[in-house]
Amino acid sequence: MEATKGPTTGGRAPSDGTALELLVHGVGGTTPEEMLDDPRTVRVTGDETAAVYRRADDADAERRPEAYRDKPVPEAYVWSNLTSGNASRALWLFLLPFMVVNLAHWMRPRTRRSRSRAIGAYGLLVRLTGLTLTVVLVAAACEVALDLAVWQCAGTRACAEDHSWLKFLSPELFHHGWWTQPGRRLALGALAPTSLMALLWYLSHRTWSTYESAQPMPRGDEPEEDGHTALGRPGFWYGRRLVARLRAAHTAAGLLTIAAAVGTSAARFDRAAGGPAVLDVLGRVLDGLLIAGGCFVVWVVARRGRSERRLDSELDRALVRRLPLVSLGLLVLTLVYAGWSRPGWESGGRLPGDATFGGIALVQGALVVALAVVARALHRGSPDTRTVLHGLGGPAVAMLACALGGVMTGGVAQRVADWVDGSGSPGAGGSIPGPPVLLTWQASVIPPLLVMLLVLAGWLAVHTFVRTRRGLAQVRADYPEEPADGARARQIAATRARAALTDRAPLAVGLISAVTLLLGAGALAGSWGTGEVPSRAAEGTWALLDGAAQVAQALGSWLIGFGSILFVTWGRRAYKDVSARRTIGILWDVGTFWPRAAHPFAPPCYAERAVPDLTWRMATWTRATGGRLVLSGHSQGSVLAAAAAWQLKPSMRGRVGLLTYGSPLERLYGRWFPAYFGPEALEGLHHEVVCWRNLHRATDPIGGPVRLPGEEGTRVDAPAFKDPLAFGRTELHPLPAPILGHGDYQADPAFARERSALLARLRPAVPGQRPGSGGRAVDVGGVAAATGGDRRKQPGKPGKGGQGSSGRSSG
Repeated sequence: MEATKGPTTGGRAPSDGTALELLVHGVGGTTPEEMLDDPRTVRVTGDETAAVYRRADDADAERRPEAYRDKPVPEAYVWSNLTSGNASRALWLFLLPFMVVNLAHWMRPRTRRSRSRAIGAYGLLVRLTGLTLTVVLVAAACEVALDLAVWQCAGTRACAEDHSWLKFLSPELFHHGWWTQPGRRLALGALAPTSLMALLWYLSHRTWSTYESAQPMPRGDEPEEDGHTALGRPGFWYGRRLVARLRAAHTAAGLLTIAAAVGTSAARFDRAAGGPAVLDVLGRVLDGLLIAGGCFVVWVVARRGRSERRLDSELDRALVRRLPLVSLGLLVLTLVYAGWSRPGWESGGRLPGDATFGGIALVQGALVVALAVVARALHRGSPDTRTVLHGLGGPAVAMLACALGGVMTGGVAQRVADWVDGSGSPGAGGSIPGPPVLLTWQASVIPPLLVMLLVLAGWLAVHTFVRTRRGLAQVRADYPEEPADGARARQIAATRARAALTDRAPLAVGLISAVTLLLGAGALAGSWGTGEVPSRAAEGTWALLDGAAQVAQALGSWLIGFGSILFVTWGRRAYKDVSARRTIGILWDVGTFWPRAAHPFAPPCYAERAVPDLTWRMATWTRATGGRLVLSGHSQGSVLAAAAAWQLKPSMRGRVGLLTYGSPLERLYGRWFPAYFGPEALEGLHHEVVCWRNLHRATDPIGGPVRLPGEEGTRVDAPAFKDPLAFGRTELHPLPAPILGHGDYQADPAFARERSALLARLRPAVPGQRPGSGGRAVDVGGVAAATGGDRRKQPGKPGKGGQGSSGRSSG
């Protein structure tokens, strides 16, 4: 690939001149050479992160419009490095709970009536849930660094002897050492969670400067239309102001959590009988300041949501700068207060983590329940049978985010406790008390959850088997002239049945979330009601219950530890291995499409760069050349294509054609994000563009039909492509044809026919098309664009795909 920049326009062409194919790949990424079927490509515009490429032979296409009257110029937009670029992005794996709760924000049910208060309440509840996840993460870091390491282990002779790096903190091994006092040990241990918060702030700020700061295309003086979806609003892909506010609030919340963890134990000692009066007063003042700071943080999170109806370029600079600094100042004061000399103060037992983690879990449960109430109210105002879980998709996913956060943080605490404890199991006869009781209860409910998952997996397997048996007749009907082959028929029917499992995902998510909520409530009640770990709480009860409690606790501790190790190992492998990093990138392709509206530490939204890139490219190219435009997208690329089309001016949007294939627009996005990709939004998009054709297969687990009502549906959705192309060995396919599923739509001859028919529907309104071109050179009032992937070889040009070929679009 040549890195030299090719010409972007080359002067204005006549309205019946050059046409452009703008190809947008899907999840997993690809290379421009693969998309364009040519080893020699040039970067037309963009940078190493995301750019538009052409074949080297097409770099000056605008200067030779006569050479492209019967074939469009293919152009590829490559955005894969936005999600799977350098090695540091493997660290995004540890931000998974933040990404999931951010998804819940966008799963709000659609509503026809003006219910701004309910919509605002939904967004507020999700933002507050995201804030609790930050507090959980920091509290877990404090549990590891402050409680387990410097409080329990360093304060216990046997544990400190086993860990030489803690000996200088032990009052029994390092007599009269300056750092041996409990408050000073806590102040020193606070450096670890403070460093974590600094890292999160840095990552958020760096990605904010790269992604959220990409300016969308200005609309000028043309009147705006609210349309059928918020995706067309000027400020939708520009969340710079909100992310900056949330980053300041979450950073402050983390620092205040650390300050509270350090100062609480010192304040308890000072308030005891005979404690120093001056320090007692200072401790109460600091407690008041911490409470006031926490209330202000909640106010900042609740005060302002997203501003989408206008391009909001303002920044709350005073708030963004001062809130973290003031919180850092309170933390420093708390560290000085805790580190003050207190003769007679000794560390014993645990820090008050049970109350902290229990309170957070209770608040999270209340927020999820309230979110479910608001979501149901919104859904009842505009019911839609295709919306997942009757509008409860957002609350279910928010519950999963909380569960993920609890499992990840609890797993780290359990593993560290097992590591630092040198003589037994923490909390069950070991040398240290171990982590909070609630974390042990939460680990103990993992085995029952896994049993439920196994039952669910078994039910899905039976359902797939039954669907495979029922699908055999349809497979035979699809290949009536082929000789019978039972094994081949079962293979095709099984592939179709497995692809249909995607439509069962809402049931699985809803069931897992409901069971998780109930088990979490049971764990909270058990820990608060007994104050003991499950194995001790069940002592003296029925033998069956006692045995089950011991097995659940031991197995849960092992599973949560194993999961944490596996998670860290996967992240480390992704850091070093490009292929593993690309696999994680597929997860981010789906999860980070949406802007950061609920959590500022979530992985950044690549669409805030990709959508403006596509919009700018289409608008500037068509204005400069007067060419013709059809926008093509595969898989996730079709979602980007639709979002870019909505961002065009209404006058230009009415001159664009769309070709989508393997598209999750309705099957995933329409069902899970109905307020933005629901039936009204997709129907409105069909009316606003010149034409739209959607291609799909029954074997595709991701893409599917758009399902517009009435005749509009048949105009958009093509009949399902046959997959595989041949049932057995034929003259055209002497070797077994593969089942393509979600990939390589261009390999089907029907793709080329549908593409040509779409281009013919955009036939030029002025004379100039060459006879016999079959509608391949098209004019839509001076706008040109892209459709993807005719792989037939064009005469007179090298390359296996020919001049008009799009190549393969990876999905």
